[in-house]
Amino acid sequence: MAQPHASLFQQDELLYQLVLQAPEMVISGEPRPIYDALLSSVISQQLSVKAAATIKARFLALFPKNYPDPALVLSLPVEQMRAVGLSRQKIGYLQNIAEHKAAGKLEDDQLAHLPDEELITQLVHIKGIGRWTAEMILMFALHRPDVMPVDDLGIYNAMKRLYGLEPPHKQARARMLELSLSWRPYRTLACRYLWQSLNNMPEVSSEPQK
Repeated sequence: MAQPHASLFQQDELLYQLVLQAPEMVISGEPRPIYDALLSSVISQQLSVKAAATIKARFLALFPKNYPDPALVLSLPVEQMRAVGLSRQKIGYLQNIAEHKAAGKLEDDQLAHLPDEELITQLVHIKGIGRWTAEMILMFALHRPDVMPVDDLGIYNAMKRLYGLEPPHKQARARMLELSLSWRPYRTLACRYLWQSLNNMPEVSSEPQK
């Protein structure tokens, strides 16, 4: 069976051939609540997927029905959160996210209509959330279709191999963005295939600290 996604990238012969020869990417699942995605992102910074899952499960177990109600997050003793494996820095970030949620600033129905850049701007105002983290949330939690994370090292490495990029990552970002314009409005999908080409699909649960 032909690769159905390849036709989306016919304007870029190199990416077209990469996708044509790749296993079809299956995208499934409902978007996750932004509050949950932000908490997961902070818990997971600088951790392996397995360690992050363990600590998140312990963290959720602190709350009734495994739901970290913002008021409870803010009232929970720091030492109790430290006991599940969270650093003091991460606890501060989690409390900041809870403050935003309690203030009504992280309601999905209010944020869902925002354009990508506007939503990223909102998210990076939260302490502990950088642009890369925000972009990963848009891509993997919210399933936004046209995100291009030029700061991602995996995307740089995949594009370096595919397009023969010579400059270091920082200097290559403008060229990466330029190359991605022909992938619009499917840049998220294109990035998934680039990550797959490195056998290095990222997950929101393993994102590092910005």
